[in-house]
Amino acid sequence: MRVVGILLARNEEFFVERAVRNTLGFCDEFIAVENGSEDRTPDILKSLEDSTGGKVKFYQARHPGVSHDLIAGFAGTDTWIFGVDGDEIYDPAGLVRLRARLEAGEFAKDWCIFGNVLNVRRLDGPEGFAEGYLAPPCRSMSKLYNFNAIEAWHGPCLERLHGGRVIFREGYHEMLRRDLHKAVSWEKSDFRCLHVCFLSRSSMESASSRPRKNIMDVYNWSFRKTFGSALDYLLGRPSVDWKEQRYGRGPLVKVPAGPFFAAEFHTPGQSVKS
Repeated sequence: MRVVGILLARNEEFFVERAVRNTLGFCDEFIAVENGSEDRTPDILKSLEDSTGGKVKFYQARHPGVSHDLIAGFAGTDTWIFGVDGDEIYDPAGLVRLRARLEAGEFAKDWCIFGNVLNVRRLDGPEGFAEGYLAPPCRSMSKLYNFNAIEAWHGPCLERLHGGRVIFREGYHEMLRRDLHKAVSWEKSDFRCLHVCFLSRSSMESASSRPRKNIMDVYNWSFRKTFGSALDYLLGRPSVDWKEQRYGRGPLVKVPAGPFFAAEFHTPGQSVKS
């Protein structure tokens, strides 16, 4: 059994090194794809490739769909594909425990696994606390897929693990989803993530920047969405903040941030207090 990480990043210089390094004890291989960054993200990812002896494999791509092409060949093999974003900081010790559970076959009959998430509104330093909104009631955005369950995942895919057509092997189907975040509390979870989606992630962002669209939204902006936005403008209705709608639900909670910053390194230039 293998675990392969796949990152697609654009302008994620503040947290991307932490996002990758926290997964390296879990993954056998990590594929890091950079798509159109204007900050230090490419330099950081190339440095990770050099410093990890090739465990991190760095690619630059003009279109985000390349990130899916790089993992499509794992279909039908005993491989778990772990989708990681530059604003997702996983608990490294928890991932090591999760790895043992994968190797023991606990999730062999599952197609995908979703974990616990805190959508971070405020981060008071590595030894302090993270404050934000838990999933549930927010949706979980963590992504761990069992590629042994499928024969193929054909394109066109706008990015890794999104879109296209999945062909399942006999006995598997898309509803075989394990929602760990609904079954296990944040405190007891092996698969948990600080999703720093409400914090600044790049020097390219200003304090007044509008919430950035994710890559799927940028490349999948439909006529319906365009028409709806134009109608809201003409009618004077406030536009819907998609980030608040998806990730700002429920009460604010505070959790210790220490387990997510246990490794002894620091990416300079990021103020973690928002």
